[in-house]
Amino acid sequence: MNKSILEYIQKASKEDKKLLAILLDPDKTSINDLPVIAKKIEDLKANFIFVGGSFVKNGVTSIFVKTLKRYTKIPLVLFPGDYSQVTNNADALLFLSLLSGRNPEYLIEQQIKSVPYLKNSTIEIIPTGYILIDGGTQSSVLKRSKTIPISQQNIDLAVATAIAGMYKGKQLIYLEAGSGAKKEVNSKIISSVKQNISIPLIVGGGIRTKEQLNKAYKNGADLVVIGTAFEEKQDVLKMMQ
Repeated sequence: MNKSILEYIQKASKEDKKLLAILLDPDKTSINDLPVIAKKIEDLKANFIFVGGSFVKNGVTSIFVKTLKRYTKIPLVLFPGDYSQVTNNADALLFLSLLSGRNPEYLIEQQIKSVPYLKNSTIEIIPTGYILIDGGTQSSVLKRSKTIPISQQNIDLAVATAIAGMYKGKQLIYLEAGSGAKKEVNSKIISSVKQNISIPLIVGGGIRTKEQLNKAYKNGADLVVIGTAFEEKQDVLKMMQ
């Protein structure tokens, strides 16, 4: 990949080329299993591997990413639940602001805490507006952030939040139903948000079938993230093909 990861996503969005990321949570994935897992992800031809979780212990992510790098050339992108998960071993960082919540810890405090780790880092930093949509379960993100997700029916609020994120300078918008979601982000929210922003759209949470994957793409997702479904059944995407 010659371009930066953000440039690659932007170009794919303009060309309507759909992208896929597999999310690995170091808290739920054994380092000993990484050679096999990396091979399975390579076989799926995923564009990115996202790494992160809500409750990963300090120092674990750095070791996890460094080890994973030995087994794959797929770009590794940090999707951190806490500033302590930042590591220069990855290729890029989604610099997340939880726009759907009103907890200052995840709007700005975590970002400030990460600065000592990032200011001398060579990692690509991608400002990302993170928007939680109600996935019908108490996800790890909700427990960690202590915020209320946007209702699946409140399309206007989801759209306004995404637009506000774009106006604030975010380069990506990430609609997330949460880990282990019972319901994926509904197609109306995806399509409405996509129609109202001019930056790439990421969608994740609750996607377990080929139909759900294709529906997310069809309604405007530029990049879909598969996490829990891969954890539960690592050949799930082959079954989708």
